[in-house]
Amino acid sequence: MRAELRQRISLKNPLHFLALGFGSGLASKAPGTFGTLAAVPLVWICSEYLSFNIYLTLVLLSSLLGIWICGRTADDMQVHDDSSIVWDEVVGMLITMIAVPLSWQTMLVGFVLFRFFDIVKPWPISYLDKHVHGGFGIMADDVLAGAFALICMHLGLYFNWL
Repeated sequence: MRAELRQRISLKNPLHFLALGFGSGLASKAPGTFGTLAAVPLVWICSEYLSFNIYLTLVLLSSLLGIWICGRTADDMQVHDDSSIVWDEVVGMLITMIAVPLSWQTMLVGFVLFRFFDIVKPWPISYLDKHVHGGFGIMADDVLAGAFALICMHLGLYFNWL
């Protein structure tokens, strides 16, 4: 992250702390991957200790609040969608693992699938990434990437590939 951007944000600010994925977005290389990695313990804990309905509620609230969190942080940084803003990756990973039985194998496959869809951005993810702006735009492409990965995960479970 460029020094002038780093001066505009603070991990002491709760919005910045969340938007930067608990600080993982400050990684000098592959901040999106580090943001997704930061989501893994959160996914594991939530999947193990929350009921399905509470997990879904958490995902919905995290997505909706993410619009504000990411938009506000982007405004504070004075950059549309800086790569250090990774709350969208955290939410995308939470979406990927909805109702998926947890094991290190399913977590690994979910991680790889989500990163694939987030990086490659097949249509309509690429459309959202290019044409939707603000906090909603920051969140939308990763929510959809998470949904694509979720579908793949459940297809893999249905066909006993996982």
